[in-house]
Parts: sequence; C-alpha cells; structure tokens
Amino acid sequence: MAENENKTENNDKDKSKASNAVKPETKKMLVRYGRMGMLGWFKHKLNHISKTQKRVVIKTDRGLELGELVGCYCYKHGHFRWEKEKVSKYYEENHPGEVVSEQGDFVRYATAEDLSEEKHLLASSKQELERCEKIISDMKLAMRVVDVEHVFGGERIIFFFSSEGRVDFRELVKNLAQEFHTRIEMRQIGARDETKIISDYETCGQQCCCARFLKILKPVNMRMAKMQKATLDPTKISGYCGRLKCCLRYEDSLYKELKSKLPKRGQCVRCECGMGEVVDGQILTQLVKVRSTDGSYFAANIDEVELIDKAELNKEIEKKNSAKQAPRRQRQPRNKPKENKGQEDKPGISQEVGDIKKPAEKQDDRASNKNRSRNNRRRNNNRRNKNRKPSQEKQGSADKPSDQGQKNDS
Repeated sequence: MAENENKTENNDKDKSKASNAVKPETKKMLVRYGRMGMLGWFKHKLNHISKTQKRVVIKTDRGLELGELVGCYCYKHGHFRWEKEKVSKYYEENHPGEVVSEQGDFVRYATAEDLSEEKHLLASSKQELERCEKIISDMKLAMRVVDVEHVFGGERIIFFFSSEGRVDFRELVKNLAQEFHTRIEMRQIGARDETKIISDYETCGQQCCCARFLKILKPVNMRMAKMQKATLDPTKISGYCGRLKCCLRYEDSLYKELKSKLPKRGQCVRCECGMGEVVDGQILTQLVKVRSTDGSYFAANIDEVELIDKAELNKEIEKKNSAKQAPRRQRQPRNKPKENKGQEDKPGISQEVGDIKKPAEKQDDRASNKNRSRNNRRRNNNRRNKNRKPSQEKQGSADKPSDQGQKNDS
C-alpha cells in the first residue's frame, strides 16, 4: 500500500511539472495577399525562412491563395524578430487603419506550377470580366465592373464594381454562378479603391501611392490644401480618381504642429522692432507679420515675439497719439521792416505784424514791379537803337558827297 501511494505522488509531481513547463510558441509569418493587399499572420512549422523565395501558398477563410512574404530578413529560427504588438504599433503609426489579423496556415512555398496557374487565372479573369459586363448590359443594371479576382484554389470569384447608389444584383449573382459553376462574390468599391486597382502613374511621374503602398485610404479635405497654401485649381490638386490627392495628407500633421506655435491673428505681441498686432503668419518659415502702432508693418520670428495684453498695446498707442497732439511752439513774429523817414502810415490801414503782409507793403511791391517793367522796356529800346545806328551812319556817309557837290554847284 505504501509503495502505491508513493507512485501516485510521483505521478502527480510529474503532471504538475509538465503543466508548469513553458509551451513552445507557435511560429508565424507575415504575409500580404489578395487583390486589395490585405495583411495577416499565418502559422507555419519551418525552422528556416527563405530569403529568396517570397511567394507562398496560404490557406485563408476564402480558400487557397497566393501571397507575398513580408520582411523575409526579419526571421530567426522561423520566428519573427518583432513581437505582434510591436508590429501592430508600427502599422498604426505609419499606416493608420491597417489591420494585421490572424488569418490561417502556411501551406508551401510557391512552385513554378503555382506561378503558371496564377498566369492562367489572370488570363481567364479577363474573359470572366467581359462575360459579366455583357450580362449586366442585358439586365440593364446601373453598375460598372472594375476588376475580377479569381481565388487561387478556385473556391470563389470576386467581382469589384462601382455604382452611384445601391444595386440589386441577386439575379446577376445567380446567372454568374450558373455560368462559372463556383461561388460568386460581389463587392462595391469607391472611387479611390477603383483607382487603387486600375491606376498607373500620376503627374509627379511616380506610380500612384494607393496602388504602390497605401492600403487604407483616409479622406482628404480642402482644409489641408488651404493650410499648405497649395493651388486651389481642381485640375492640379485632384488625382487619378478625381478626388483630392492623397499626398496632401502626408504633411498635414506637421503643418498642424507648426501652425499651433504661431500666434493667432489679432493677438498683440512685443519684440525688438516694437509692439503691434499680428496680421498674418507663415507656417513653414515660422514668421509673423505684425502691424505696429504707427501703422507700419514688419516681420518677426516667433522665438523673438512675446504675447502681451490688448490693454498694454492701447496704452502705447495713447502715448504716441498724445505726443502727436502736443501744442507746438508759436512762431516768433518776423522783424519789422525799417520805416523810411518822413513816411507816415495812412489811417485805417492794418499794422499787424505776422505772416500776413501790410497793405502798405503790398502797394510798395506793386510800385517796384512797375519800375522794373519800365526799366526793362528802356533797356530793350536802347538795344534796338544800337543795332540800328550802324546802318544809319552808312546812309549818312553816302549822302555827304552829294551835299558837297551841291555846294560846289552853288
């Protein structure tokens, strides 16, 4: 009996040790898959992750699919170097809204046969697209098919379409299921997702951001364009999809941060150039345009500016206004003109001394002007007479001999 009790105690100890032992972590790899570029973790049992083969076959809730391995250099002994929480945080900060979910299992690395089958499915998807468009036109539905995704395992065919409103496509799904003998899925997408599927290159010369790396397309509004002082011409700020360009959102957080540092319009500030009121501000240069108390404008850096109260600015304006309105010194009267001896002022004539001349002085000025005009006339007459004298003398000399002849005759 004692021996049996000892055996049971040893078995209990072994079970408790086994339960306390740390279970090995399941190995997972990060894979991007699907036409819309979804991201997920997939379980695997590999001890080494290849750094050359990036295409893999995975099993999701939609069936067998081909995907692309993400971060093939971030694995050690089959484990991803980063923790799941760290990866999720990275995508939240850099690609907000993108979800990294637990999807399924890793099946195998893609072989040459798998890649050739993928090409065959892409070629057949074009025929499926044409057939779907024909059925839609026959049924006269207000929808447009954008693209077709044929799942690698053949479990289903996904049709992406765009429409202005809701469409009843139940009859369409039945007709397509009878045509292709597989499960049909219809998915409505917006203008941005449509561009993500069929876009090529933008005006910057690069491939569209939504097709190259953007996975979650967040809304962009006109406020972002106005804050960045971009042109408001819709042909220049609109993208391939006809909406505002996604790149306007990239620097929006930085512009918000810089704008929060600038004083608002109408606030009173003080700096080395003086005191004044903020009229405008430059976000990138961090300069403010200030209207000083005397009405002039100057620019100052926000590091050199100090906020003040409105009352303090009003005091400064009152000081300057009072200085302007201070009484000026009265001009001293001009020196009286010397009076001529024997000349008496006429009665009734003002004798005030100042800026206004006396009436007597005005009469003297008129008389002097008359004398000057007379003198000028005399000078002009004298000059004319001088010019005439030589000609008269010649005539006089010519007349003299005739006079002598007359005398002799007499």
